[in-house]
Amino acid sequence: MPVVTVEDRGAVSIIRINRPERLNAINQAVAVELQAAFQAFDADAGKRVAILGATGTRAFTAGADVDDIPELWRAVPTVGFTTDKPIIAATAGWVVGGGIVLAMMCDLLVATEDTQFYYPEAKLGVTAGGISSLAARMPHHLAMEVMLLGAKIPARRAYDVGFVNRVVPAGAHEAEALAMAEQLLDSAPLVIGALKRLVNDVMPTGPIERMVATSQTVARVRQSDDLQEGIRAYKEKRKPRFAGR
Repeated sequence: MPVVTVEDRGAVSIIRINRPERLNAINQAVAVELQAAFQAFDADAGKRVAILGATGTRAFTAGADVDDIPELWRAVPTVGFTTDKPIIAATAGWVVGGGIVLAMMCDLLVATEDTQFYYPEAKLGVTAGGISSLAARMPHHLAMEVMLLGAKIPARRAYDVGFVNRVVPAGAHEAEALAMAEQLLDSAPLVIGALKRLVNDVMPTGPIERMVATSQTVARVRQSDDLQEGIRAYKEKRKPRFAGR
């Protein structure tokens, strides 16, 4: 059974975490496959809007799978992948730990009335740090209440402070997200993309986002054919023939 599924609805892709038996906990495979699914969505000229959801209604995700810790950054919009196309998060039930990071980095957010945002990492003695960007997406003191006190924030409170765009009855989150997607399809994609890029320039970039971007830049060099060619040329005492790849 795939841990990430993709459903096509015309120009809309619904990308779902598919581990309901583990409350959609994000393991390494989920992180890698989410990244790949969104990269494929971005590369497909026929797709214009993505919805990030999950199978079942008990949890959008229980966060990182402690039995198979993922490289969560891979699945995070603007960090593990970039796209000018809008992404709508559709959540139900528990949104825990890294799940908040995934949801907050989407462009729009729909939540069911039973959605609960919960970040327990301070109680567990672990953090990857990506949650720090929450302070740029909800009022500072409430963000600190989530991070430091491990407060559970219900959908209505998240809506009241502007963190959530829509609160809907149980089971209606994907339908509402699809309705929003249809509205987006009526707009000019070049304008949508331009506005998203401009907004991303305005939004503060957190330290983990910067660290990942730097690591990816360095990794591209370390994994390049040019590096291997440079080493060979040095050993063979000749001029290297770099190809830029």
